[in-house]
Amino acid sequence: MRYISIDNVEPGQFLGKTIYSGNGTVLLSAGVQLTVYMINTLNRIGVTMLYIQDPLFDDVDTDDMLSEATKQGIIQEMYNAFEVVRSGKDWNIQLIGSSVESLLEDVMSNKEMLVQLTDIRTTDNSEYIHAMNVCLLSAVMGINMGLNYQQLKELATGALMHDIGKSGMSEEDDILPGLKSHHTWRGFEKLKNKRDFSLLVAHVALQHHERIDGLGLPRGLTGDEIHLYAKIVSAADTYDRLIHPLLPKSKNLLPHEACEEMMAMSEKQLDYEVLIQFNRMVSIYPNGAAVRLSTKETGVVVNQHRGLPGRPVVRIVRGEASHLDVKELDLAQETTVFIEAVLM
Repeated sequence: MRYISIDNVEPGQFLGKTIYSGNGTVLLSAGVQLTVYMINTLNRIGVTMLYIQDPLFDDVDTDDMLSEATKQGIIQEMYNAFEVVRSGKDWNIQLIGSSVESLLEDVMSNKEMLVQLTDIRTTDNSEYIHAMNVCLLSAVMGINMGLNYQQLKELATGALMHDIGKSGMSEEDDILPGLKSHHTWRGFEKLKNKRDFSLLVAHVALQHHERIDGLGLPRGLTGDEIHLYAKIVSAADTYDRLIHPLLPKSKNLLPHEACEEMMAMSEKQLDYEVLIQFNRMVSIYPNGAAVRLSTKETGVVVNQHRGLPGRPVVRIVRGEASHLDVKELDLAQETTVFIEAVLM
C-alpha cells in the first residue's frame, strides 16, 4: 500500500484501508475500486489522505496495533456515547469498558510495534477516531512506563472519554477559561459520579489541558499537581491534534514535524519524561509514506525499527514497467543517508 494525498488519487485505483462512517458502519471497504464519484465524495466529506493498493508495494502493511473489529467497536461506542450525552440521557458504561478491554488486549499483543495512526478520517468520524487514537497512544505509553493492568484500564478509559464534555456544546462555550462551561469541567461533571469508573477517569477529562508551566486550563495546575494519567493523555491529545487539527483550515503537520513541535513544548506544556516515552513508540515515517532521501532518491517506507523510529526501511523503484530495478535501503544500517522530505 501507499499513503497519498487525495488530490493524487486516480479513478480505477483500489482503496487500501476501510473507511468508517461517523457511527462506525463501513463507508467504503478496503479493496473497492475508486470511481470519480467516490473520489469527489471523499473530498467533500473531508478526506485528505488515502491508502491505495499498489502492486509494487503489495507486501507493505500499515502494522496496525488494533484489529478492524476493535476499531469499529470503539467508533460505534464513542458515537453512541456522544449522541446519548448530547440528548441529556445516560449511556451504557459497560460497553465503554468492553471497548477499552478490547483495545488493551490488542495493544498488549502487539506492544513491540511502533504506533502508526493510519485510519482515514472524515468530517463525521474525526472526533471518534481522535478519541480512539488518544486512547491507543496513552495505553502504549502507559505500558512503557510500567503501569499495571488496573492502572492501564483507568488511563485508557480516561483517554477514550477525555473529550466527552464537548458533546452538546458550542465552540463559543469552550473558549472561556476557568469557567465551568469549559469542556474539561463538563467532562469531569459527567464522569465523576459513574460508579463503574475510577474517579481518576474523571480527573483525566478535567486535567488533560493543564500545562506543566501552569498556563493551562481549567485550573492552572503545575508540575506534580497534574496527575500522571493526564500528562500522558495531554501528550497523546496534542500529537493527534497536530497531525489532524480541529480547525478545518489549520495546517496538518506530518508525524516527524509534530514530534519536533512537541519536543519544543517540553517542560512548558508537556512533561519531559512522558515525551521521552512518546518518542520511543510512535512511527514518525509511517509505512506507505513516500519520502525523498539525502541521496536525492525517492522511495516508499516499507518497514520500521522499534527504538529507531527515524530510521525506517525505504524501498526505491527505478525504471519502466518492463524492467524495474528495486532496492531497499535500511536506514538503520545506512547511517549516512537521511530522509530529507515526505512527499504527498
